[in-house]
Amino acid sequence: MSYLVPSEFVTKMVDAGESKVYMSTRDTLIRAYMAGAILALAAVFAVSITVETGSPIFGAIMFPVGFCMLYLLGFDLLTGVFVLVPLAWIDKRPGVTVGGIFRNWGLVFVGNFLGALTVALLMSIVFTYGFSVEPNAVGKKLAGVGEARTLGYAQYGVAGWFTIFTRGMLCNWMVSTGVVGAMISTTVSGKVIAMWMPIMLFFGMAFEHSVVNMFLFPAGLIMGGNFSIMDYFIWNEIPTVLGNLVGGLAFTGMTLYSTHIRTAPKRAL
Repeated sequence: MSYLVPSEFVTKMVDAGESKVYMSTRDTLIRAYMAGAILALAAVFAVSITVETGSPIFGAIMFPVGFCMLYLLGFDLLTGVFVLVPLAWIDKRPGVTVGGIFRNWGLVFVGNFLGALTVALLMSIVFTYGFSVEPNAVGKKLAGVGEARTLGYAQYGVAGWFTIFTRGMLCNWMVSTGVVGAMISTTVSGKVIAMWMPIMLFFGMAFEHSVVNMFLFPAGLIMGGNFSIMDYFIWNEIPTVLGNLVGGLAFTGMTLYSTHIRTAPKRAL
């Protein structure tokens, strides 16, 4: 598997964060667009498997194929840059500023959203034969998911909003672990195995991923879901994004950085 020790792969995490701050606007947008589109296709794949088999676990087992593809190709998800880019600032890399971090996050958000929305539109054509018939079983499933994961939370008020935030935190704890997984091996097989495990876990537990939701909810609206764009943003996307940021940075980025790069003094015997 050609495993890299933590001190080596955490340094790669910081290097990657620095490189993303300096990346051109064009390249950042294109890479984010492709990442959003590929992850959306993986979500369609997983939902289709769930509908066909009647068992969500099979969809969860297969969903990571999209995540592995996009990271092997060097594309960027918002959930990944939430973890990597701040580490370059915390490590005091020259020229890395708070403004540069927010610029990167904003561009990746836009790129991911456009990529996921493109797939939502294309798959809606597939599900309805060019909007000439009612949505097929997968389309109806997407509409139901959109309702359940917006209005289903809204009925609980603040407690529902906090629940989405918490599920977003748990999601990016696992997803960012998958991002790190792409760096802990020098072989393709090693990277894929390390990425597959945490991504399968997050999808199987139905945690909230901001980029997956950029596909699920627009597609659900197009398929006739009984919820609004404001429902989507207030009762899903906003708390999910915030939860993804806190969970990924706190549980993965800072724990690895603080214990393998900026370590505490060794205890005297």
